[in-house]
Amino acid sequence: MSAADALAEAARAAGPRVVAALAARFRDLDLAEEGFAEACARAAEAWPRDGPPRDAAAWLYRVADRCVLQTLRRARTRARIALDPPDLEPDAEAALSDDVRLIPDERLRLVFVCCHPAVAPESRAALTLRLVCGLSTLEIARAFLVPEATLAQRLVRAKRKIADAGVSFEVPGPEAWPERLEAVLATFEVAYARAHEDAAGAGPHAGYAQEMLRLTRVLVELLPDEPQTWAMAALVRYAEARRGARLDETGAMTPLSEQDPALWRAPLVAEADHCLQRATALGPPGARVLQAALHGAWSRRRSLADPPPWPEVLAIYDRLVALRDDPIVRLNRAVALAEVEGPAAAPAEVEALDADRLAAFAPFHAVRADLLRRLDRPAAARAAYAAALALDPAPAERLWLQRRAAALAARG
Repeated sequence: MSAADALAEAARAAGPRVVAALAARFRDLDLAEEGFAEACARAAEAWPRDGPPRDAAAWLYRVADRCVLQTLRRARTRARIALDPPDLEPDAEAALSDDVRLIPDERLRLVFVCCHPAVAPESRAALTLRLVCGLSTLEIARAFLVPEATLAQRLVRAKRKIADAGVSFEVPGPEAWPERLEAVLATFEVAYARAHEDAAGAGPHAGYAQEMLRLTRVLVELLPDEPQTWAMAALVRYAEARRGARLDETGAMTPLSEQDPALWRAPLVAEADHCLQRATALGPPGARVLQAALHGAWSRRRSLADPPPWPEVLAIYDRLVALRDDPIVRLNRAVALAEVEGPAAAPAEVEALDADRLAAFAPFHAVRADLLRRLDRPAAARAAYAAALALDPAPAERLWLQRRAAALAARG
């Protein structure tokens, strides 16, 4: 592995942990991110010359720590920073309340730490995705369907709030978990969506797919009576069970309705079924339980000869929209409506959505393109395909969109 590849891998794998550790030490997120960025810049100079270090994460942390201290010295503010004292030998009481025993997964601990109630609810997941998961501001903005500038302002306000409140970045005890759970699950949703939307699993966030299998397993062990955690675990397992069927022989994405169920991983589907049963047994189905149920409806299909479960999917979306009436749910419901009642039934639903808000959401343009194609409006369909392709989708999705657009062009 080249030095550049080693640095890219270390930054992707260890970056969030290093930034979070620096933030805990210096109580300043901006300083933490700046220190890590400077450490990466120095690594880009040193590693090609000296070779990558044996422990890349430790190297980056040590250099970033020194960079932050140098910044503080230059600003003559070091005296006002309360640095953590050296670690002491834990006594029996401390050992019993150790972070690892509270939340036995490093990234999950950081997620709970960063979903702090001092931060505005609409900013908690965004801040955690930036700090812990390393998503870019643009990626997070697209996930929440807001302009990048708006999301950037939210992050600035969240960081300022953390600084003003003196947040300690300590792992919360179990009594504090319920108030942070919504932000934790929202973080999981977006992080996993970034991995799942890349059907080929070749993008920079592909690792989140397997990681979410592990994290959701830990989460249901921590909160076994919470239906939302079981629903999230079910959703991830259903989606990952289908990964082997998501590409055709050319590397293009295969839509769910065209996937061969024989290629799905039956043991993972069985795990998902168990999780969904637990979620539904714990109380009335909330939005996440219904989202998992959508995946469950597809999982009962055994072969391509079985008809797609569009009527059941539409019925679940009708229930879901009453609980989570957002543009993405409405868009997905329109897809199901077109399959059940015909393509002419759906365009009005899609056109009623906020096109400006969805302008940077590639599936919006892809759905419009498919509906327009089926309604024999080729010029408008071509424009919609072009809009989707302009948003730089992942390679497998790009190939599928290009193939659809080319087939449309061939019709004249």
